[in-house]
Amino acid sequence: MHEDPSDHELVLALARRLREVVLPELGSHAGRVELGGGAGGDVTFSVDEVAESALAQFVAEHAPRMAFYSEDRGLVAPRGDETHVLVVDPIDGTRPAMAGLESACVAIALAPLDGDPRMGDIEAACVMEIKTGDWFLARRGEGVLSTRQVSLSDNRELGSMFWGYGFRGRPARATVELLAELIDASSVGGGTFELGSQAFVMTRVITGQLDAVIEVGSRMIDEVPSMKEEFLRVGRGAILNNSPYDLAAPWLCLVEAGGIVTDGWGRPLDDCPLLGSGHDFQMSSISASNPELHEQILREIDAGIERLQALFR
Repeated sequence: MHEDPSDHELVLALARRLREVVLPELGSHAGRVELGGGAGGDVTFSVDEVAESALAQFVAEHAPRMAFYSEDRGLVAPRGDETHVLVVDPIDGTRPAMAGLESACVAIALAPLDGDPRMGDIEAACVMEIKTGDWFLARRGEGVLSTRQVSLSDNRELGSMFWGYGFRGRPARATVELLAELIDASSVGGGTFELGSQAFVMTRVITGQLDAVIEVGSRMIDEVPSMKEEFLRVGRGAILNNSPYDLAAPWLCLVEAGGIVTDGWGRPLDDCPLLGSGHDFQMSSISASNPELHEQILREIDAGIERLQALFR
């Protein structure tokens, strides 16, 4: 790991700066103005542009030897000799932020910019809640620090599982069919939540508020090819599954807290490319508080994919 102690201090300082500029915009209808499409394919809103401008200014002033990669701008490396890259989602949960809800976060990861960096190269990461200011700060191999209590659930039962999933940009009928058995299993003794921010829901596993987070849109496309057109239809011509900038920071925080995070097939994310967007770079993920629960979820996802393959040939 890069030994400069300023690395984790930098990601925390950047998270605080981005929160500072976005916080006054929470719940603002003016922030909902659509400005076009970003590098990641999603809609860019006025509030996104405020955060992106603050990101560029902060890096220029405080980390000129670093590049950054963001949802709206892609890779920005003006010098050409940058040694590290900040992978930033300035507002993970733009829509909850525009509605004034708490499930919106700043998510930042830091990795060496040496060739083709991978998820496993991430050295430090921070997720900060915009509304509350609470944060999670991880350094590889050193655990996670947080203003919230770190207390992963020990629940092993699907019927008692509290879990999150993202529906935005995903075809609803197919997604519900994929998750149907899990939804039914947890409908009485547990609960299912769509909270609008991958970083927020994954850090709820760290706090013990949720047991798991499931987002396997990319696997749906890879194993049921007819799904691609459905994702494009719902996403207005873009596929809006999770990209590395969505997962990088909460992934390191949750893993360092002792949780389990894999792709939609149960494989580690370490070798996934860190810089990029679009379907070729997007990642499915299954996050859980413990291995036993993760294994049961994976079996149900496998069965759900088989149902989709039978229905959408």
